[in-house]
Amino acid sequence: MTSFSGVVSAADPAPAAAPMAEAAKPAVPGKPKVDPAAGEALYSNGDASRGVTACLTCHGPKGQSATATWPKLSAQHAAYTAKQLKNFKDGSRANPVMMGMAATLTEQDMNNISAYLASQPVSQGVAQNKDTIELGQSIYRGGIAAKGVPACAACHSPTGAGIPSQYPRMGGQWAEYNTAQLLAFREGTRKNSTQMTTIATKLSDQEMKAVADYMAGLH
Repeated sequence: MTSFSGVVSAADPAPAAAPMAEAAKPAVPGKPKVDPAAGEALYSNGDASRGVTACLTCHGPKGQSATATWPKLSAQHAAYTAKQLKNFKDGSRANPVMMGMAATLTEQDMNNISAYLASQPVSQGVAQNKDTIELGQSIYRGGIAAKGVPACAACHSPTGAGIPSQYPRMGGQWAEYNTAQLLAFREGTRKNSTQMTTIATKLSDQEMKAVADYMAGLH
């Protein structure tokens, strides 16, 4: 992602007051300001003048998508959503559709959209497969000791709410989407979390589907 350093080129004459102005700046800048209202506008309407497509076209109003093809984004931690958008833009997370969408966004856009989504109501879901619910629960809450798989709850919390700025919310997410992401980590087509790659390589297809279905019902 392109960032702006604010450094004046040596070829450009700087005003005499510039050094004093620079010296007056705080050594540690504050957290970047976010504008959830601007994020909502971009999410819901896009910005045709910049080629920004409305996010709700796929992810649904308020981040509650209607199909498992697209993940639910409502109430997701802002830092996590912003990171994923940045990863799509810099290519460290590959997805042809999302890479194109993120390409037109500035870092401020990403932070604004993420802040808006974080403020939306939590999406609800249900586990669908009664035959694998016990296996899914066992993996999520206790891991698989024999394979060195840690409990998912240790990072994503007992309720699936995750840990802000560290681990994403999983509760209520589409089971099919989470299964696809676990497969992508295992197969190396998604590479933006070494921790999840390590875990996914130890899971069978059945175990992935069982824990993804179980997470869909967490709240």
